[in-house]
Amino acid sequence: MQQIWLSLLSALSLRLVLPGGAEEGLEFPNFDGKDRVLDISERNYKKALKRYDLLCLFYHEPMPANKGLQKRFQMTELVLELTAQVLENKDIAFGMVDSQKDAKVAKKLGLEEVGSLYVFKDDRVIEFDGELSADTLVEFLLDVLEDPVEIINNAMELRAFERMEEDIRLIGYFKGEDSCQFPTLAHVQIRLQCTAVFPKSKHLSLKMNGVNFYEPFMEEPAVLPGRPLSEMDIVEFVTQHRRATLRKLRAENMFETWEDDMDGIHIVAFAEEEDPDGYEFLEILKDVARDNTNNPELSIVWIDPDDFPLLTTYWEKTFKLDLFRPQIGVVNVTDADSVWLDMSDDEDLPTAEELEDWIEDVLSGRVNTEDDDEFADDHENDHFVPEDEEEGDQDPDEEDDE
Repeated sequence: MQQIWLSLLSALSLRLVLPGGAEEGLEFPNFDGKDRVLDISERNYKKALKRYDLLCLFYHEPMPANKGLQKRFQMTELVLELTAQVLENKDIAFGMVDSQKDAKVAKKLGLEEVGSLYVFKDDRVIEFDGELSADTLVEFLLDVLEDPVEIINNAMELRAFERMEEDIRLIGYFKGEDSCQFPTLAHVQIRLQCTAVFPKSKHLSLKMNGVNFYEPFMEEPAVLPGRPLSEMDIVEFVTQHRRATLRKLRAENMFETWEDDMDGIHIVAFAEEEDPDGYEFLEILKDVARDNTNNPELSIVWIDPDDFPLLTTYWEKTFKLDLFRPQIGVVNVTDADSVWLDMSDDEDLPTAEELEDWIEDVLSGRVNTEDDDEFADDHENDHFVPEDEEEGDQDPDEEDDE
């Protein structure tokens, strides 16, 4: 299904390129025609790594002969050019690495997946696994540039931390910056908000050198065992708990999330947070997630259609759904085959208990994406196979003249 999404998104990746008719101060940037993306080779890759705070390298196949594929390649390059233009004053460089012509460079830099964008910062390499659009990429890179650690100094900043319920969060209590292990968390390549609290702030019931881990949408944290904690202790714990019980699909890591399936399937929920029914259903999902937070077999991917307006009609067609209403189902990640909970009652949404019962059926295999295939096969056979053919009275290769 990732390949399907990539094909669709190649046509949707120029959000910032379209000219705007707004007044001065609200105009979207247009590509100015200046080449900023570097052609990376053995001669210049070391210099580029040293010169820039961030180096973003797109690892690609050679220019295809097919004109349609050439256009897609050019659109991808245009996305990088526009992003480079927007971030021109941020000490960020962009480059292209040809998988054949620059194979030696790719091997030295550890580039493995063709079609991926790799971001180099200091000694850290991050593979961007999101929608390759200019606005998504700009937002992602600006986040990478920021200091990964926020310092809480007062109750207002603590409330801001608590409102970040969609993110994986770490919060620790330290004597000072020298004893804080968060700034060197370079091995955890997930969306992670680290927050440090020092002695002058006493708004939390954290013990000295203690660290709490907040899973998305969970009100109660998990306490990391042991004190003091080393960097690797924290990395190991976060890595083990990175798959949240309820997680939101985001443009900046959508493919990473989709690839992180549970035995080839995802439990997927569609709900518009700004819609009353969608909000109510999301609250039910949060209740279910909190009740089952210790179940390692459960992970629900929440998709807000408002975040992906250009994919909504594709999802409706693929899954045969009305996304103006909340939906939840199980999706096979290889072929997008799916089975969805019947929520045709216009008056009432399922309760948390009803939803848990359905999820239990999914996890036990009683509800699976093969059920409708078997029904479809039976229906197809009933419709197309003549009765006399079933009885063996007719050559299977002979056409039915009726």
